[in-house]
Amino acid sequence: MAKLVHLKDIKPQPNTVVTVGTFDGVHEGHRALMETVVAKAKKRGARSVVVTFDPHPRTIINPKGSSIRLLTSLKERAEILEDIGVDELCVIPFTRDFSLLSSEEFVRDVIHSKIGISEFVIGYDHHFGKDRSGTIETLENLGPELGFDVYVVSKREKEEITISSTVIRKAIQEEGDMTQASKLLGRPYMLNGLVIHGDERGRKIGFPTANLQAEHPDKVIPKNGIYAVKVRVDGVWYNGMMNIGVRPTFDGETKTLEVNIFDFDQSIYGKTVQIRFFDRIRDEQKFNGIQELKDQLGGDKKKSIQVLS
Repeated sequence: MAKLVHLKDIKPQPNTVVTVGTFDGVHEGHRALMETVVAKAKKRGARSVVVTFDPHPRTIINPKGSSIRLLTSLKERAEILEDIGVDELCVIPFTRDFSLLSSEEFVRDVIHSKIGISEFVIGYDHHFGKDRSGTIETLENLGPELGFDVYVVSKREKEEITISSTVIRKAIQEEGDMTQASKLLGRPYMLNGLVIHGDERGRKIGFPTANLQAEHPDKVIPKNGIYAVKVRVDGVWYNGMMNIGVRPTFDGETKTLEVNIFDFDQSIYGKTVQIRFFDRIRDEQKFNGIQELKDQLGGDKKKSIQVLS
């Protein structure tokens, strides 16, 4: 993955191409920014750095009104950035004091002094600093004085839908529309989870499942239902299907994440696996008995294999 480094540990390097943002989801719009950063850095023989924040700024600025769920953890962002070719993901702790920095102080005292910069790549509508007062014009005014250029990346759309993390969260969390989410993200939605012990009911009916605990507590969980997925275990990818919900046939009440990995029979308790969602097969539903459930799961498996082939 791209080197994950905290602000206090990063080494200042003047020849650095930078972009700044939360970048939750690292969607197609974000990717356009980052690909530009990488291309500009290669042209200059410079370091490419993406600067992000943790926790999500909204949880600090508006703690009472915010219940933000994340499309990507920092670890997941770093993994995606490696595929793009970014050298470093620099994480700034977002605190109340930090949120009070003016846009000019942020550029001078953080970006310029602590990271170093030769070029700032910014999205067409990006704002930064206290009260989001920093703009493209702010950077263009500071650039000549501090010795950096500014490059603006234009709006990115898909089928006339403006790509945003909010739109993607809604598609996943409220609609379970993984096809739309994949289009906007530019890849299947991913979830890393720790394999924990369950009640082994799936194994008893011929569909053994790995019960997962999401690696990040604030991770966006798709709408309840059955999904066609790919599962990475120890670096190897397998096809599978995932159930998200309360298991109404067994009168369950607690939401669980269970994945049935096809043609797989290994003990993976305590391991972290990655799930990639490809399509939603159906709603979660209550069946009249175990045999009816087994018959439906057999059909779900066939549909999942068709989707994943």
